[in-house]
Amino acid sequence: MALRLYNTLSGEKEPFVPRVAGKVGMYVCGVTVYDFCHIGHARAGIVFDMIYRYLRFSGYDVTYIRNYTDIDDKIINRANQEGTDYRTIADRYIATFDEDMDRLGMLRPTIEPKATDHIEDIISIIQRLIDNGHAYAVDGDVYFAVETFPAYLKLSGRNLDDMLAGARVDVDERKRNPMDFALWKGSKPGEPWWESPWGKGRPGWHIECSAMSMRFLGPSFDIHGGGKDLVFPHHENEIAQSEGANGCQFVKYWLHNGFVNINSEKMSKSLGNFFTIREVLELFDPETLRFFILQAHYRSPLDYSDQNLREAQAGLSRIYEALAALDHALEKPATATGLPASAAEFAEKVAGLLPRFREAMDDDFNTAQALGTLFDSIRTLNRLLAEGGGSSSASRADLEQLRAAVTEIGAVLGLFRIKPSDWLAAREAEKARHLEISPEEIEGLIVERAAARKNKDFKRSDEIRDYLLSRDIQLVDTPQGTVWKVK
Repeated sequence: MALRLYNTLSGEKEPFVPRVAGKVGMYVCGVTVYDFCHIGHARAGIVFDMIYRYLRFSGYDVTYIRNYTDIDDKIINRANQEGTDYRTIADRYIATFDEDMDRLGMLRPTIEPKATDHIEDIISIIQRLIDNGHAYAVDGDVYFAVETFPAYLKLSGRNLDDMLAGARVDVDERKRNPMDFALWKGSKPGEPWWESPWGKGRPGWHIECSAMSMRFLGPSFDIHGGGKDLVFPHHENEIAQSEGANGCQFVKYWLHNGFVNINSEKMSKSLGNFFTIREVLELFDPETLRFFILQAHYRSPLDYSDQNLREAQAGLSRIYEALAALDHALEKPATATGLPASAAEFAEKVAGLLPRFREAMDDDFNTAQALGTLFDSIRTLNRLLAEGGGSSSASRADLEQLRAAVTEIGAVLGLFRIKPSDWLAAREAEKARHLEISPEEIEGLIVERAAARKNKDFKRSDEIRDYLLSRDIQLVDTPQGTVWKVK
């Protein structure tokens, strides 16, 4: 099955055929850097990081561009509130964005341009639009004339006449049409500015992405992505100004991830029901948040709640527990023991794991189904190990094949990056934070108990075990040593 993408432009899944065989140009709208990022930004970042990883896994040479909007009304307002300049605000929140994305296991894009580094490109495109009859200047501002672009709203499927009928009567009367949008904004007192043929000013929001994508990917490229909230007006306006300037198709495939809801209600700063990435990571580890987001198809709405995050962590822990058992089985010497009944099924599941993973991912990056295939193999692994088949030399190759396949899947999804024993120990330590005993005290008592058992002081050994049990700490003796769990 060849890769198929859901194209917002057509409203259908389409076979993915890049413009240049073997190469992919992908542009994803980044953040406006005036505050800490929220979990909506986390979802977009993780989704397109996964897509970037899978395209590379599939053999494509990918040029991935994600921008920073580092000049905007919100940045200027924040700078004025703090009594500083826009660059200080932008640099601060670019740094915090990078920290958040690094913690979530993102690969850095090929290029991460800033809007203010491309003012000349922006001015050049605006001038072409004026020359082509698609834009007009008035009092130091420049607007795109939507009525000159008959395909306007082809991405969102909206109706221009309906939108005009609902437009407010107190719109800027300097506009020829209420729907015309700003390409260049004349500077106001105290605002940052750049010289232009139309006077001192700064770029509008939409034009910057056209300029940066064209600079690094050319006038036409393969994939443009972002959150669903960007379809209109941002991406709609990008199409109009880019195709108006260049006279060719701007983007072949438009991909948009779904909204994040908070307890079934759309997340919104105006409603006050949003969480920053940093707030979430104070409660849950980064890989749990990533796993939670990838459990849903990227186009589906995602309902955030503490309970849903706890369930995601439990699911991820089940995989790590199986991987810990698998690693332990591979550490033991193989024997000539007979194979249990589950061995044949296990061999079949292992052989089919990567093909089924690819099949799911080729169906518009269906990570929910891809993780389902992994859980299916993990369940069969658990049955095999429970029946004693893990030490058989006959099944050793299947165990090694599974471990390699999980590593490959993890590299695509950005998961399973932690040593299983370390992951499980960290989860137990998290649980222990709410107990009346510290992990360090527990580990110290385990060492003391081991010494007591070595000296055949079983009374003291039992006292330590019972004391920990009274604190809800259960000890489990394994061939590798004693481990502890919160009861």
